[in-house]
Amino acid sequence: MRDNDSASFEYLKDMYIDGYYPNFLVDKVKAELVKVVEFLEQGNQDVEEIQSKLDFAIHAINDLAVEFDENDSEIETVARESIAQTVEDILAFFGIEIDTEEAIRERDW
Repeated sequence: MRDNDSASFEYLKDMYIDGYYPNFLVDKVKAELVKVVEFLEQGNQDVEEIQSKLDFAIHAINDLAVEFDENDSEIETVARESIAQTVEDILAFFGIEIDTEEAIRERDW
């Protein structure tokens, strides 16, 4: 539908510039958020469906904690803020009225 609209925001900027986070793992976090963006690009506006997609993405990101740990990293302050900022940017870009804290409510980091 809109091929390059999602290029208007940066995914996980602070995680990518911080060497503490292996890029291949940041890519995995980004992939989960891209799935949400792809869902939104289809024109989905139902807040409950969007929250469900966000919950699913956050659960998948939670599951990456072990891999981060195995690579001498963890989803901590910078990562939390970077993920939250990216989610906030996605919601703002698509005009979705979901509070960021609610959007990432399933996080365990």
